[in-house]
Amino acid sequence: MERAVEKVRARLVRAAKALEGAGVPYAIVGGHAVAAWVARGDAAAVRNTQDVDVLLRRGDLPAAATALEKAGFVRRRAGPLEFFLDGPAASARDAVHVVYAGEKVRPADCCPAPAVSETVRNQAFRVITLGALVRMKLVAFRDKDRVHLRDLAAAGLVDARWCSRLPKELAARLRRILATPEG
Repeated sequence: MERAVEKVRARLVRAAKALEGAGVPYAIVGGHAVAAWVARGDAAAVRNTQDVDVLLRRGDLPAAATALEKAGFVRRRAGPLEFFLDGPAASARDAVHVVYAGEKVRPADCCPAPAVSETVRNQAFRVITLGALVRMKLVAFRDKDRVHLRDLAAAGLVDARWCSRLPKELAARLRRILATPEG
């Protein structure tokens, strides 16, 4: 199990270094962004995740693809999804998934993904700001997103004061999460 976690972390760092080396603006989003933020509040509460999600501007995809391919990733597309497998024999689980900045992930989403400028430097990569991450998780609002939001709240990073900073629909979702900390 430890080797699997190390492998995912190595994929994350390799992808980030490739993008940074090519000068491609990016932000790590998704479960790894949650883990980076939760670790600041309660390192023992960090959850592992198997895939890597990266926020890119659509116009930067060609440069990102070149950089990631040089780092050993293999570009694939499945419908509207763009991802980079960790080698030719890898599965979609062993990949870097692209989320486009300023665009809705799903057509029904109430808000688009944030800009790549909404980042902070972590130890080994750029991660989306906490505010942008919370918005993304509230927009997606799948089971795993609700768990991630509860983790952020349990680590003392998100509380009811956040509701005043959010659009009405997202504030209502956050109130539901905070009212049911055990799910």
